[in-house]
Amino acid sequence: MPATDPALTALAQGWCALSLLHGKIESRIERSLQAGHGLSAREYSLLDVLSRQHSGPGGHLQMKQVADAVVLSQSATTRLVTRLEDRGLLTRYLCDTDRRGIYTDVTEAGLTLLAEARPTNDSALRAALDEASDNPELAPLVRAVEELKIAV
Repeated sequence: MPATDPALTALAQGWCALSLLHGKIESRIERSLQAGHGLSAREYSLLDVLSRQHSGPGGHLQMKQVADAVVLSQSATTRLVTRLEDRGLLTRYLCDTDRRGIYTDVTEAGLTLLAEARPTNDSALRAALDEASDNPELAPLVRAVEELKIAV
């Protein structure tokens, strides 16, 4: 197909719109979390993912699963975990059944900070979506995000 194929052009424009929406949301959340809680959006996301773990079978995530959930490489996720551990927000320990496995849990201080930051995150997300919905190119994507029903 030639590069000027209308279907490919529309697809590229859709991707650009999605990328723009993501950037606007992430930027708004980043500024709000940094200003209000000294957290980056990635740090918040990591705390949120790890706070959902449980002690039952399959309840703890492996580092690869955590990396996938926060959309980072394993090495970047490890560095992020180390930063949060240094701040006293996470703790790491060896798996009881597999000494090669390392688990990461959110500390009480991390859970407290996460609880304080959650309304800020939610408010920044809502504000970013409301602002983006005024843009005719982004409005359909905002509606799609709002209509998603994902079980957690």
